[in-house]
Amino acid sequence: MGSAPAVIGSALIATASGTEIGTAEIIRAKGAISISVKVNGFEAGERALHLHSTGACDAPDFTSAGGHLNPFERAHGSLNPDGQHLGDMPNITTDDNGQATLTFTFSDDPDHLIQEIFDADGTAVMIHAGPDDYISDPAGAAGPRIACGVVKPAN
Repeated sequence: MGSAPAVIGSALIATASGTEIGTAEIIRAKGAISISVKVNGFEAGERALHLHSTGACDAPDFTSAGGHLNPFERAHGSLNPDGQHLGDMPNITTDDNGQATLTFTFSDDPDHLIQEIFDADGTAVMIHAGPDDYISDPAGAAGPRIACGVVKPAN
């Protein structure tokens, strides 16, 4: 594949009530995989953003999505000396208008990451109620899951 960016997957992110609040796109470019997330409708503040191991977003608590995407069984968080999970990402910060965008490039091998995201049981994008502290195992003390989207491959 050339270096031109290509969307290889996407998710509609919704709350437990079914209200769509954002999107996520998985992008392959320049030998790397990135995610671009846009949300609207939250109060201002910082919230944890993760990839979860199962592509299911059953309300009300989204536990059907499993834990963080973590095929190497590492500890949680970029500050953890035994971390981090493959699905750990920076917090997303909503502005005073309720909007937030975040683009993050994963450091893992792109081909392996694609295999993990698009495996048989899929992957979900998850937003938690609070910020990730980047070290507490297993989920960064980020609080309840408040929005979820199933990643689907691009056509």
